[in-house]
Amino acid sequence: MIGYRDLVRALTELELDAHSRVIAHVSLEPFGGVQGGAETVVGALHSLVETVVMPAFTRRTMVVPPVGPPDNALEYGTQVEANLDAVVFDPNMPVDEDLGTVPEVFRSLASSERSLHPIISFSAKSAEEALTRQALDHPLAPVEWLAEYDADVLLIGADHRRNVSLHWAEQLAGRKTFVRWALTSEGVVECTNMPGCSEGFNMMVGKLQGLARRTKLGDGRIEAVALRDLLHIAANWIREDPRALLCERTGCPHCAAIRASVR
Repeated sequence: MIGYRDLVRALTELELDAHSRVIAHVSLEPFGGVQGGAETVVGALHSLVETVVMPAFTRRTMVVPPVGPPDNALEYGTQVEANLDAVVFDPNMPVDEDLGTVPEVFRSLASSERSLHPIISFSAKSAEEALTRQALDHPLAPVEWLAEYDADVLLIGADHRRNVSLHWAEQLAGRKTFVRWALTSEGVVECTNMPGCSEGFNMMVGKLQGLARRTKLGDGRIEAVALRDLLHIAANWIREDPRALLCERTGCPHCAAIRASVR
C-alpha cells in the first residue's frame, strides 16, 4: 500500500515542484490501496504543486429537448423520463461519481474554487483566472489557460481516456463539437462547443514516446506530459487524419457524427 511519501517521491520524479501547474486525472484502482485514500493524494498534490486543476463534471444536470440541431449525437424527444431525474446545477453539488473519489475530495477543500459551467465545471487551487475564463460557449477555457501557462497533464493511475485536454486539441483542429442543455437556477441553458467521445484517446500513447515522463507508483504508474506538446501533437494529427482518436465502438453516436462530418 502506497502512502504520502511515495506519492511525493513519484511526483518529484516527474519533475513537478512548487512552480508547477497541472491538470490532474486520478484513478486509485491500479494502486492496490492508498493509505488515507483520496485525501492523501489531494494532500500530496496540494503540498507540492503550485496550481492544480481537476474536472468537477455534473452530467446529471443535462436534459434532452424534444427538438434540436441535426447531427448532434442525440435522439430528441426520447428522454422524457430521464429528464425528470435531472437536477438543477449548484456550485456545491458533488462531482459525478464516475470521476472517482479524488476530484470530489479536491472540490470539497475550503481552498478550492469551482467554475460555474453546469455540466463540465472544473475545480482548482491557485487558478482563478482559468475558472473565470470558462463560459457556456467555451467550456474548455481552463485547459486553454493552463496551456498558456506551461502546465502539465498529470495522469495518476488514469489513462488518456480521462484526459479532457485532448478534447481541446480536437477543437483546435476544427473538429465538430456538440450542443447540450442543462438545468440551472435560471432555467434550461444551452451549452455549445461540448466535446464528444474519449474512448479512442489511448491511441495518443504511441505519439508521446520520448515526451511523456513516467514513473512507477506501487502497482501502478503515473505520467506527466507538457500540455502544450500534447495539444500540438494531437491537433496536428487530427488535421492530418480527421478520424484520428475516434473510437471503434459500434453505435457510438459522437464518433459517428464526427466521421459523417468529414466525409
